[in-house]
Amino acid sequence: MQPTRIDVSSSSHTYPVFVAHGLIPKLQALLSEAGVGPRRFLISSPNVWKRHGDVVTDALPGIKHLLVSDGERSKTQQTLGRIYEWLIRNGADRQSTIIAVGGGVIGDTVGFAAATFLRGIALVHVPTTLLAQVDSAVGGKVGVNHTLGKNLIGAFHPPVAVIADPEILDTLPRRELRAGLYEVVKYGVIASRSLFTLLVNNLSSIFAREPSVMTEIISASCHIKAEVVAADEREGDRRRVLNFGHTAGHALESVTHYRRLRHGEAVAYGMLVAAHIGAGRGLLDAGDHAALTDLIRRMGPLPSVTDLSAADILDAMTRDKKVVAGCLHMVLPNGLGNTVIVDDIAERETKEALQAIGVS
Repeated sequence: MQPTRIDVSSSSHTYPVFVAHGLIPKLQALLSEAGVGPRRFLISSPNVWKRHGDVVTDALPGIKHLLVSDGERSKTQQTLGRIYEWLIRNGADRQSTIIAVGGGVIGDTVGFAAATFLRGIALVHVPTTLLAQVDSAVGGKVGVNHTLGKNLIGAFHPPVAVIADPEILDTLPRRELRAGLYEVVKYGVIASRSLFTLLVNNLSSIFAREPSVMTEIISASCHIKAEVVAADEREGDRRRVLNFGHTAGHALESVTHYRRLRHGEAVAYGMLVAAHIGAGRGLLDAGDHAALTDLIRRMGPLPSVTDLSAADILDAMTRDKKVVAGCLHMVLPNGLGNTVIVDDIAERETKEALQAIGVS
């Protein structure tokens, strides 16, 4: 099967996102098609390598590789130090390409290493989770966390190619699949009622990982992100819509020290918070509000947040990178398929929305 190819425009170059079942064994040909040179260095995680290392090395025989932890708490400057040292010791230069094989944490961390090593070398993403395939691998945002907040240290560094193989998701735990699906829900809410409806009508097929529907939701999400990124690469205006659900979501991750919630789960809670505020302002009608809430509920249980303090979450939100000149910008749904960005959220509104998801 010929892969779906989605071209993403950036200020420096246009790069392809390839989507199709069975792409991993074809990595060599796809890298050549994308113009990737022979000096290649691969970075992955022990978990991913255990499941997929054999098929990757069969596709790229003899490639040098490094394994680093893929946990959110490892998305740090210390991990970057390990990567830099390995690249230096193995003779990486400005003609080299780093290939990141893993989920969002690997992509973000390795991507930031690529952006900063020798002031920037080429990067290829081979995302192995649904969340990474539909979101983090596309768009060029890379970075690591700080103890005071998520993704506070980062850069914009577009890859030269993204290779998304839905077949690799067959080994993904159900919880990780759900975490990625919440990001697909995000795309439906911000830009495509038809994608939202596709999710509502095909959840059983999605959880069964049927190839046609998986390819469809991944391609649709990448198309939406490609259009948004092409219009606003550096999050000056329109790209902010991609942060729907992330304002409260990042704060929830921070106050739970990145231990309790998968990123997608935090985004799911964040979408419920934003939807509650949007409904309270009359932006989101009752039917669409109920549809979003019901879809998230049907996808499966979210970890409890009933022991968390609204005050702690509100404090974490003030340190979010979306705060500009002291004003927190939040994306609110204005119907399914549309959003509005506001900077006048009252503390009372946020606290009520947090309480609606169970926060004390």
